[in-house]
Amino acid sequence: MAAVELEWIPETLYNTAISAVVDNYIRSRRDIRSLPENIQFDVYYKLYQQGRLCQLGSEFCELEVFGKVLRALDKRHLLHHCFQALMDHGVKVASVLAYSFSRRCSYIAESDAAVKEKAIQVGFVLGGFLSDAGWYSDAEKVFLSCLQLCTLHDEMPHWFRAVECCVRLLHVRNGNCKYHLGEETFKLAQTYMDKLSKHGQQANKAALYGELCALLFAKSHYDEAYKWCIEAMKEITTSLPVKVVVDVLRQASKACVVKREFKKAEQLIKHAVYLARDHFGSKHPKYSDTLLDYGFYLLNVDNICQSVAIYQAALDIRQSVFGGKNIHVATAHEDLAYSSYVHQYSSGKFDNALFHAERAIGIITHILPEDHLLLASSKRVKALILEEIAIDCHNKETEQRLLQEAHDLHLSSLQLAKKAFGEFNVQTAKHYGNLGRLYQSMRKFKEAEEMHIKAIQIKEQLLGQEDYEVALSVGHLASLYNYDMNQYENAEKLYLRSIAIGKKLFGEGYSGLEYDYRGLIKLYNSIGNYEKVFEYHNVLSNWNRLRDRQYSVTDALEDVNTSPQSTEEVVQSFLTAQNVEGPSC
Repeated sequence: MAAVELEWIPETLYNTAISAVVDNYIRSRRDIRSLPENIQFDVYYKLYQQGRLCQLGSEFCELEVFGKVLRALDKRHLLHHCFQALMDHGVKVASVLAYSFSRRCSYIAESDAAVKEKAIQVGFVLGGFLSDAGWYSDAEKVFLSCLQLCTLHDEMPHWFRAVECCVRLLHVRNGNCKYHLGEETFKLAQTYMDKLSKHGQQANKAALYGELCALLFAKSHYDEAYKWCIEAMKEITTSLPVKVVVDVLRQASKACVVKREFKKAEQLIKHAVYLARDHFGSKHPKYSDTLLDYGFYLLNVDNICQSVAIYQAALDIRQSVFGGKNIHVATAHEDLAYSSYVHQYSSGKFDNALFHAERAIGIITHILPEDHLLLASSKRVKALILEEIAIDCHNKETEQRLLQEAHDLHLSSLQLAKKAFGEFNVQTAKHYGNLGRLYQSMRKFKEAEEMHIKAIQIKEQLLGQEDYEVALSVGHLASLYNYDMNQYENAEKLYLRSIAIGKKLFGEGYSGLEYDYRGLIKLYNSIGNYEKVFEYHNVLSNWNRLRDRQYSVTDALEDVNTSPQSTEEVVQSFLTAQNVEGPSC
């Protein structure tokens, strides 16, 4: 291996020429800009490789230069490397480009339609790159400028452009958690759709409905999200870009997961992963997007070990494309942190989960304001981990410090969620439930009971009596009554209810059943019902044997290397099943 590494490989003539141009960069700067875009990019990439970021930044901050570089489509992943390096270096290239584009749009407001159309095309490419790179605020500024140009002409071609612009704007606002503005954007798109319809024209609605589904999902409006994912699926055609198809399949799968339509979710997300890998390649950010949603599905169907592996694969891709201090990398760290926390819950080994949670928070706070909603879930995950570490800690002082830090993180997350979603929301309810568990660890039992009851009430009203989220909160309240408040009769009823929901949704081998079974064994021991103790020891033993057989062979990545169905067949199968079952909302 060492010999291979030391083997000298001569530079190609092309690379030697690029190096020569870079060596004479100061004198050749103007001439470089007249080169074809692929060659021009290679010169800039060599600057990046040599660490000459100030010179690279001065080039990329010029809109004409960067617009030309963006046309080198086969170099896009390398462009992300350069761009992220500049942002990390303190060169605010995203903001500079967005500002420059916005100014240009204001200058050409009185120009003819052809000039505006060219600017809109440039804006879509620039805004799309910034969005893909995770710089949502700057992408939003670009798309708003494009939309402003669209509104200057009240004609049919501009209505089509305005719809397209609204879809892109809705995507970046979703990514940046600006959900209220996202709703306004969707309504604006609908007005343009209505104008087109009155003139006998139709724009494809798949991407727009897919983004609306994402918005509603983020706000925990799961019934509405499911309804709109069906509408998005109806709009999929063979002429749509693969990216749109993949994104609609992803969003529809997530909507199915939270509605506990796991068979549908599996079919959709597996095809999305296959499609993304087949079309974009295994190192593309879009493939990592599908892996994150595949991990979400696996985690929710209790295939926790495989979800960790999938989340790790997604993180590896995003780190290789974007580097470290990027919002896409942060979200992958967070997802991996939570799945690792769940996976290692029984073992108590939380070092890996804590590392990823802290990385997520560190990146987000470096990039975004300290009150950004994206911090709520990352802080929540870290708080959950710290609580478990504190419980296992033998040093009282360290335990109290960790519990207090977890408390501060949970309160911060709760406030961010309430500000964004209000009191009556699943996300807010989750934070109440998390506080309930923490107060139990802090031995504040009345406060813990109050938080758990509040979480259950909100979840039941929003999700129904037999949802997974309800079962979690019911099980936590049972644990409080059993271990700390000696309310055994109430605890027994709650345990049995949690078990019934878990079995109904996930089957006899559901991982969460272990804690309910162990709780019941402790409960029956406490009240001297040894017949029941023996019964649930047997139940737990059977559960352990069942768990050993589950997911022991399956490799989740191998499982999506091929697809037995075409996209048309997947869509038709989903819609046919929906028609047979009828509306679920």
